[in-house]
Amino acid sequence: MRDLAAWTARSLETDHPVPFGSDVFHSRTGERLMRAANAVGKENDPSSHAEVRAIRLACRKLKGFSLKGYTLYTTCEPCPMCMADALWAGLDRVVYGATIEDANQFCRQIQIPATEVAQRSDMTCAVEGPVERELCLALFTHPRMQKAFRLWSKRR
Repeated sequence: MRDLAAWTARSLETDHPVPFGSDVFHSRTGERLMRAANAVGKENDPSSHAEVRAIRLACRKLKGFSLKGYTLYTTCEPCPMCMADALWAGLDRVVYGATIEDANQFCRQIQIPATEVAQRSDMTCAVEGPVERELCLALFTHPRMQKAFRLWSKRR
């Protein structure tokens, strides 16, 4: 999670800073399969959340739609769309940093916890978090990210 937060923090020095980053790792070997950041604004696609992008890219790399045997790490608790994608992909586990409540202090969120989405499904995926919460929350509170949040709110 520390490595993912540091990688995501590099976006804070770009024209498109984002606090949302995700990694897909092999659950047994710990080998990283794919990494992605939120690209909603850059791609003009409301579904381009970091988790969805990482899952899409990982499935493409594996040439299949199953990520059984893999774990998703993400700097923020997955929204319901992202958690549903994790379930449909068959991920073993999702590990998150900041919470949905943390993110909602700065940007709009659908306030349904990832654990609730998982519990309401007939698919199995362990949900763990928050992990390194303060480190991931710092992505949201960085001055450049705060400026970006103000711009995001004007676009809606």
